[in-house]
Amino acid sequence: MSDSSQNSRRHSAPVVDGPGKAASRAMLRAVGFTDADFKKPQVGIASTWSMVTPCNSHINELAEFARDGADAGGGKGVIFNTITISDGIANGTEGMKYSLVSREVIADSIETVAGCEGFDGLVAIGGCDKNMPGCLMGLARLNRPSVFVYGGTIMPGKGHTDIVSVFEAMGAHSRGDIDLIELKNIEETAIPGPGSCGGMYTANTMASAIEALGMSLPGSSAQNAISQEKRDDCKAAGEAVLALLADDIKPSDIMTREAFENAITVTIALGGSTNAVLHLIGMARTIGVELTLADFTEIGKRVPVLADLRPSGHYMMSELVAIGGIQPLMKMLLDAGLLNGNCLTVTGKTLEENLAEVAPYPAEPPIIAPLGNPIKAESHLRMLYGNLAPEGAVAKITGKEGTRFSGSARVFGSEEEAQARINDGTVVAGDVVVIRYEGPKGGPGMREMLTPTSAIMGRGLGNDVALITDGRFSGGSHGFVVGHVSPEAFDGGPLALVENGDIITIDAEADTIEVDLSDEELMRRREAWKQPEPRYTRGVLAKYARLVSSASTGAVTDQE
Repeated sequence: MSDSSQNSRRHSAPVVDGPGKAASRAMLRAVGFTDADFKKPQVGIASTWSMVTPCNSHINELAEFARDGADAGGGKGVIFNTITISDGIANGTEGMKYSLVSREVIADSIETVAGCEGFDGLVAIGGCDKNMPGCLMGLARLNRPSVFVYGGTIMPGKGHTDIVSVFEAMGAHSRGDIDLIELKNIEETAIPGPGSCGGMYTANTMASAIEALGMSLPGSSAQNAISQEKRDDCKAAGEAVLALLADDIKPSDIMTREAFENAITVTIALGGSTNAVLHLIGMARTIGVELTLADFTEIGKRVPVLADLRPSGHYMMSELVAIGGIQPLMKMLLDAGLLNGNCLTVTGKTLEENLAEVAPYPAEPPIIAPLGNPIKAESHLRMLYGNLAPEGAVAKITGKEGTRFSGSARVFGSEEEAQARINDGTVVAGDVVVIRYEGPKGGPGMREMLTPTSAIMGRGLGNDVALITDGRFSGGSHGFVVGHVSPEAFDGGPLALVENGDIITIDAEADTIEVDLSDEELMRRREAWKQPEPRYTRGVLAKYARLVSSASTGAVTDQE
């Protein structure tokens, strides 16, 4: 056997080679291995297929195309599964506490299976908010030649609707603007089939960021879930892993500091989700790259928002797909000196080489603004600091909400409590809704606040009410919202000390978030504060709460 062949089998060879591994081979023969297969590099295909959610309900088929690609490239593809959960289903319930937790479980499971079975390379296919960064974190930990594939975007529902349309219709119904028949009609038609939520919500944000990072093949982030392009993408990914094995190109060679800067740049240009901050920091920490909230601020000073995509804009991802996806946008950013073109990618080429032949968008597409006339001159992702968030908080301010809000605190100790008071009219114009004890430890699990933010929008209060939380937001949330407030309330962060009626001011130009209290008053309240009892003492949520880091450092459980 040649040295290059042995090098490409450095993990599988100890599992299957020689007389002492006859038992291993016997087990693998039962799942389809032949004599010839034992001499090939093994490529694990991590599938997030599940009937839990439309985001992932088609990925079993995509995994088979990826396996076929690995086989065609000279390897032996082996499909295995990891979990996924559905934010869209769980939002507003206790079950949502498992959402961010699932990111860690997915990373753990990919590491566990590949580490145990001795896969030489990997393809990971994800299609929902947490399984995508979870896949990348698992690949980063293993640091074996790998490619990530996005499962693809959903098509719009009837009347250009999507999942956020349903959440906002719920708010409109609670206000009495639409009846049950109208609500049911939106419910029945907004989700027409497989694929990830259709706006520039967290799934499409993370897919785009991962492609910009260099860990997906060009175009992977902007393909419809049910399309020949997506099937071809999966097959090509399987083949690409064999090329990466031959050249010994690993995630650590691709996921560099400069590559993460590219991912942040594309996220900002697309008007992406606040969750990208949490996930990119978590992914960077996993691969050993230093990335902080300050990096988002610095990059945001020079990168404009260019995409008119939901939730703050008008268009859906499928409409961006139709005009060329994100590749022409990346070419535009590269030509303007806003991307690092020398970053290596999973093609084995640099980003600049990948983009060399990319054609521009059709003349003046309404979805993507020109650099000279952006939707917003600086980033919509604002890292806020102040006496309410000494370690930082994350806001998504597009400018449509204004850039400054000052109002009276209306404090709630859980999402459910806040939701009830929004629905019954207790929350009124001029309020700053404070939802605390929903952080990584306090929730535990840092729930998304899509249900209350959608209820605020549905009740017509989007421009008149702000919401701050130590939880986080769905990519579908919009309005004057601030999340990831750190330190979180459960750890005695200042959010725990706010009382009804306190005046809170959010300034997205000065990047501050302050409560109008003296240091002496905050100290007095801190001395009187007592940490609540943990909501869970056993099981995965309790384990997560004991291990998880602050939101400002990515809410990771795998810490040095």
